[in-house]
Amino acid sequence: MPGTVHIIGAGLAGLAAAVRLTGRGVPVTLHEAANHAGGRCRTYHDPALGMTIDNGNHLVLSGNRATMDFVAAIGASGRLHGPPCASFPMVDIATNERWTIRINEGRFPRWIFDRTARVPATTAMQYFPLARVLWAKPDRAIGELLACEGPVYERLLDPLLRAALNTEPREASAALAAAVLRETIAIGGSACHPLIATEGLSSAFVDPALEVIQKRGGTIRFGHRLRALAFNGSRTTALDFGEDTVKLAPKDAVIAAVPPPVAADLLPDLTVPTEFCAIVNAHYRFVADKSLPPMMGAVNGTPEWLFVFPDRLSVTISSANHLLDIDREILARKIWQEVARMIESSAPLPPWQIVRERRATFAALPAQNAMRPAATTAWRNLVLAGDWTATQLPATIEGAIRSGNRAAELVEAMP
Repeated sequence: MPGTVHIIGAGLAGLAAAVRLTGRGVPVTLHEAANHAGGRCRTYHDPALGMTIDNGNHLVLSGNRATMDFVAAIGASGRLHGPPCASFPMVDIATNERWTIRINEGRFPRWIFDRTARVPATTAMQYFPLARVLWAKPDRAIGELLACEGPVYERLLDPLLRAALNTEPREASAALAAAVLRETIAIGGSACHPLIATEGLSSAFVDPALEVIQKRGGTIRFGHRLRALAFNGSRTTALDFGEDTVKLAPKDAVIAAVPPPVAADLLPDLTVPTEFCAIVNAHYRFVADKSLPPMMGAVNGTPEWLFVFPDRLSVTISSANHLLDIDREILARKIWQEVARMIESSAPLPPWQIVRERRATFAALPAQNAMRPAATTAWRNLVLAGDWTATQLPATIEGAIRSGNRAAELVEAMP
């Protein structure tokens, strides 16, 4: 049994590690530089809208097994909601054509043989080339394996993988795409039910986790930024927080669940991803028709995924570096015009907020994927966690939680 485990960073990776360890009776102190937990996955009150919103929209699927286990462990399974089947309504903004992808529950893909369940104007044979991605080598890009054109790519694969990888799919790692497909579509609809935190991301992932950690005796320190680590041989010996220093006992351990640039500053000679991609989110205070589905995908427009909440509409745009320098109001108006087409509304621009995450995730390129470090480090009492580490998945909620679980396992196994 280790001594106290100091977890640096209260994003989902750090929270997952803390939940796992406190559940095994391990003493945990969670240090977070900000005054809130959750990292990119959190809820906050936005004064411009006068309401509570998420900093971004995150979709999980029923096949995300680590995520499902995590929300169950913190008693929040009931806070994720979605349709009873793998159903994805889609809209072509340019033509107003509408269809719904319906993936059947079993492993055999009956849906691709059903013209009412697949992409319009496609045949079953057009889906077979997707199998090339499933056995991709680590150095290959998707564009090297598939012709990135045609309705199957443009109306299914591009929206799916752009959201999962947050990178232009043609250039993205085929190995990471394969990992997503193997755990979702390749299994069938049972692994593809979309789940949304309708009451907010913090309600589903963050607040219940903090409550569980504290109830189990864990300590949480906000506004506690790690400045430096001290090393002696093969061990980390102290944590320097500027205003105070924590000296580590012989059995104490450290989990660094911080962003890659921070990890590179703290740990000498650590290789981390160096290229990042943005995500842009647009939020509108608007009460939509109750007949609208909770989530809609879009092609041939600026919005990619639209989330319909009782009091607002939220849009997510991945791989969005090209939108970072556009005037906020111009961007809000442009997105609203296309959202209004999606929901078939003539309403004028409602109160809005644009949230731009400039370095939302590492760029899921083959070369950047190869730069992701393992959880273990050169110091035997220090491990890494985060969706940017070598999880074999892209930078997603599932990847973050798996990395936290892996870090907890390594700490428990320390001599």
